Amino acid sequence: MAKIKKPLPILENITITDLAAEGKAIAKVNDIVVFIPFVVPGDVVDLQVTRKKSHFMEARAIHFHTYSAQRTEAVCEHFGICGGCKWQILPYSEQIKYKQKQVVDNLTRIGKIELPEISPIIGSVKTEFYRNKLEFTFSNKRWRTYEEMAEGKEFDTMNAVGFHIPGQFDKVLDIDKCWLQDDISNKIRNEIRRYALEKELTFFDLRNQEGFLRTMMIRTTSTGQLMVIMVFFHEDKEAQEALLQHLADSFPEITSLLYIINSKANDTITDQEVLVFKGNECIYEEMEGLKFKIGPKSFYQTNSEQAYELYKVTRNFAQLTGNELVYDLYTGTGTIANFVAHQARQVIGIEYVPEAIEDALINSKLNNIDNTLFYAGDMKDILNVSFIEKHGKPDVIITDPPRAGMHEDVINAILIAEPKRIVYVSCNPATQARDLYLLDNYYGVTAIQPVDMFPHTHHVENVVLLERK
Repeated sequence: MAKIKKPLPILENITITDLAAEGKAIAKVNDIVVFIPFVVPGDVVDLQVTRKKSHFMEARAIHFHTYSAQRTEAVCEHFGICGGCKWQILPYSEQIKYKQKQVVDNLTRIGKIELPEISPIIGSVKTEFYRNKLEFTFSNKRWRTYEEMAEGKEFDTMNAVGFHIPGQFDKVLDIDKCWLQDDISNKIRNEIRRYALEKELTFFDLRNQEGFLRTMMIRTTSTGQLMVIMVFFHEDKEAQEALLQHLADSFPEITSLLYIINSKANDTITDQEVLVFKGNECIYEEMEGLKFKIGPKSFYQTNSEQAYELYKVTRNFAQLTGNELVYDLYTGTGTIANFVAHQARQVIGIEYVPEAIEDALINSKLNNIDNTLFYAGDMKDILNVSFIEKHGKPDVIITDPPRAGMHEDVINAILIAEPKRIVYVSCNPATQARDLYLLDNYYGVTAIQPVDMFPHTHHVENVVLLERK
């Protein structure tokens, strides 16, 4: 006989006290920590527990008794349902205070090393429409909100184009207006939806792996260029050409209109052929007089203006005079490598993704930079004793690893290389703190600069300068 689960409790008149990881807030009930999304410190709420463990609980707010004095109105109609922009209800001045606190807490609690004073976070001038890239999913399983289900609301169609609901792999929230990217993104997405419904094009069924329209990506640049990539699940030349031509006619500002036929089980396009329907195969971003090629598969920081601030901090920390050999680890498309190349004797970039290295080489050539070298492969396999002996010990290492941080073999290789300075750029101060602890016997932290790349989210970038003891 199946065990009957007890209904999860409702907690009443609970005061929210702090913010935590993943954009959630914290309350304490009988010394047990409760994690709650879409609330802010100072809110007094009733909570429906959604998950209960011995040492913590997760819950959602079902009634507000008192709103916090810190709270502000969310600008987006999709707030609280969409998984993004969870801190919209906090004034931006408060958001960056909590991000600063997050950096301090991670470096002191996890790093447990001697630290200098942490510089005040560099906030983003733009807090809306700051992203240069968004990806949307087509689905025949529209997400219905709790309120819509309670009201018994019926929809003419269950097709949707928007963002995946967190924890619901095949459910998509239909987006009318997103405040993250230039409004042209909203106009294009909404017109594609209107056209698709009118022409009765099928939206993708992820669970059953069927349907025509799968995903789309929109990329913009500060130079006014616009890329749209449509991804279809299967070939239908008449339907896809009609849709793409409608896009081209409706939005002449599109400079790169591309498409992909992706019939495999997952949405990744790194291994897919990209076809040009109209315009160029790529777009270009500019930064301090440098041009950077951006293709449909290219990685480029999604907040262009803040990327410039981040790279300036990185270059300043590197303290280059023109005589240094620099290793740029996890170089991506070589953006940082090319950005600092004019101030260095030579820059050597290493990156796992071969296509990214191809872009890095193109970016060097595009900017007449002849003192860069790039290598593709697993960092822990390439950066070894023989590599260092061949190219020489670097004066400076710049490292910008993924969220997981650096592999221990990479840290050991850095210690063998013995650079005078290490500039560590991180999108995850927790794993950065762990790596700083592993470097602490030989390198001391001398400067720390947080940079906010993603307003209204809990994410924060942090740049640390380490100097050899």
